[in-house]
Amino acid sequence: MTHKKQTHERSSDSREQDSESVEGETCPECQGQITQDGDRGEAACESCGLVFEESRVDHGPEWRAFMLDERDEKSRVGAPTMQLMHDKGLSTTIGWQDRDAYGQAVSGRQRAQLQRLRTWDMRFRTKDAHERNLREALGEISRMASALGLPELIRETVGVLYRRAVEENLLPGRSIEGMSTASLYVADREHGMPRSLTEFADVSRVGKTRIQRAYRYLSRELGLEIEPENPTQYLLQFASSLDVTDEAERRSRELLEVATDNDVHSGKSPAELAGAGLYVATRLTSEQLTQETVSEVDHVSQVTIRNRYRELLEVYAEHD
Repeated sequence: MTHKKQTHERSSDSREQDSESVEGETCPECQGQITQDGDRGEAACESCGLVFEESRVDHGPEWRAFMLDERDEKSRVGAPTMQLMHDKGLSTTIGWQDRDAYGQAVSGRQRAQLQRLRTWDMRFRTKDAHERNLREALGEISRMASALGLPELIRETVGVLYRRAVEENLLPGRSIEGMSTASLYVADREHGMPRSLTEFADVSRVGKTRIQRAYRYLSRELGLEIEPENPTQYLLQFASSLDVTDEAERRSRELLEVATDNDVHSGKSPAELAGAGLYVATRLTSEQLTQETVSEVDHVSQVTIRNRYRELLEVYAEHD
């Protein structure tokens, strides 16, 4: 009985040793590669499917996630760093609610103490002028990005761009609002989601001219290689807002391509040409679209729409 027990223990030990030595070796049946499958908890041959070890311990999480946002929400390692926070979200924050851990309201003396703690916490989080500048600018960028409905990817790019401007000392003598809006405009163009400069000026606290100057200064000093905008990039956005037919969108694309090939777009706003192109196309397809409606969506005057409209018709008639 003892001999059988010892033999059984030796065979179990040998099986454990064999299973441990499987990793990195080849299959004895077909000489294929042995890999570990974490989902099924087994080690098997890639070629013939021979299973060498079953019921392995899965050291991964017990939950499943199908999207990146869902994975971040379920992660237990803390929030990721954020470029749109001056400290990248690594510091602690004292909440604004005057309640204890049980949700009960605190006394007046404790409220005063919490307010003093919040004040000192804010002072410690912004130790110098650079951090105070970042905090104000990134808050302004978050406000404008929310007003424009820009995705998270563009917001993170803006944070990186503005941090570069601060590190290279480009801010002295420039307004925080102007540089913030210019950074947002640059990031939007870099991701191929162009909007007219007028839309940024509408949500900014500075005028269009100051934004243009800050944009040119920022792109020059940081060496940003931004491709010139093509009027056709605005077509999908404007066509959706104006609710035109697919035929009108197709005709407007043809008009703009002819205009671009003949350098009509040189020195002109791409958004203006896109709006005028849609107006011309709806005239050709007999749709009821007024210059006033196009002007409201394109954020340009009706006079500009008429001027671009004539230019597009002239060049299209010459090359039709």
